[in-house]
Amino acid sequence: MAEDKEIMTLRQVAEYLQISEVTTYRLVQDGKIPAFKVGRSWRVKKEDLNEFIEKQKRGERF
Repeated sequence: MAEDKEIMTLRQVAEYLQISEVTTYRLVQDGKIPAFKVGRSWRVKKEDLNEFIEKQKRGERF
């Protein structure tokens, strides 16, 4: 699946999760959503984000 290899900005992650960008940034800063920096900007692999969602569905706390 090509879409699972997609790299997302924090804005895209916030839209995908339907939460604010501030909350998304806080989750990334706290290490709850796996992310990496490109220059000064955070990026998230869509497959990592989907794994985060699956953990939440299983009731794992973040």
